[in-house]
Amino acid sequence: MTSTVHHAHMFKSHVYAGFEHGPRVIILGAVHGNEICGTLAIERLMRELDSGELTILRGRLTLVPVTNPLAHARVQRNGDRNLNRNLAPTNIPHDFEDRIANVLCPLLADQDVLLDLHSTTNPPGQPFIMLGPQNNNGELLPFARAAEEEALALRLGPTRIVEGWLDTYAEGVKTRLAYADASPSLRARMLSTDPCYGVGTTEYTRMHGGYALTLECGQHADPDAPEVAYRAIRNTLAHLGLIDAPAPQQQQQFELLKLSQVVDRLDEGDRFVREWASFDRLQAGEVIGHRGDGTPVAAPDDGYIVFPSPIAVPGNEWFYFARISERKVDGLQGKSKL
Repeated sequence: MTSTVHHAHMFKSHVYAGFEHGPRVIILGAVHGNEICGTLAIERLMRELDSGELTILRGRLTLVPVTNPLAHARVQRNGDRNLNRNLAPTNIPHDFEDRIANVLCPLLADQDVLLDLHSTTNPPGQPFIMLGPQNNNGELLPFARAAEEEALALRLGPTRIVEGWLDTYAEGVKTRLAYADASPSLRARMLSTDPCYGVGTTEYTRMHGGYALTLECGQHADPDAPEVAYRAIRNTLAHLGLIDAPAPQQQQQFELLKLSQVVDRLDEGDRFVREWASFDRLQAGEVIGHRGDGTPVAAPDDGYIVFPSPIAVPGNEWFYFARISERKVDGLQGKSKL
């Protein structure tokens, strides 16, 4: 299965509007260019819509099969930088992702709901959902639609949910300021120490009144990942009433984790002690890797490693640490697997 060719310097979106009132929903694929499961799923849905096999009856659906066309054309994660960090419009674009942001951000600000489809580098690549904050009036990301977001999360399909992204990014920025010279360029230092470093598609949507979920559909090359993405799209459309279809069932059994720490790679000599996969379990004190000078980096508690990146650019995320969360999601308590 291959994706439709997309021009590297043109942003394309497709809008399907029903004639009855309903929410404004946007689905994104290939925010990272080599993560094509969302692209394939969106294109599959578009074929159904264009043929009349499926009809949007209510609300408005915006589909973006390839959000970062330059990265997609290069078959790599980024064009000039990570589009899913420091996402904001700018009057003076410095790179390709800034130019994409100037088109994408107004589109996101005009939505009620975002589903952003991704995949992961590391095997085994079990699908999981990234959930936003609980309702709050704080300075970092005030939010008032957690109940709606939680209800959708438990109807996408996957049974692993992770929260705590923006809080963790914010703490990471504070730590990063102490060693900003580790980044290889002035531009990289400016981005990774920006207070808005953690703001990506979902955060930007929440900042402008919507709610949003990121779905990691599996490992990049997993042939099941496009199906995970497609099922999540169909469940979203059914749950929100854009199409006439049976309402998806709420997941009764799920695992909920909370990110509590991001650890950056500081030097090219920083090495993991072994090849880690996301959600490998860790015991308190277990050595995860060593700094270039031999200093061990150990797990602060029992938990999980998330998004380990042995090739991370110094000054950027090396891995995340997660613990079991006590938060209730849509009124239900997650189950611990530790």
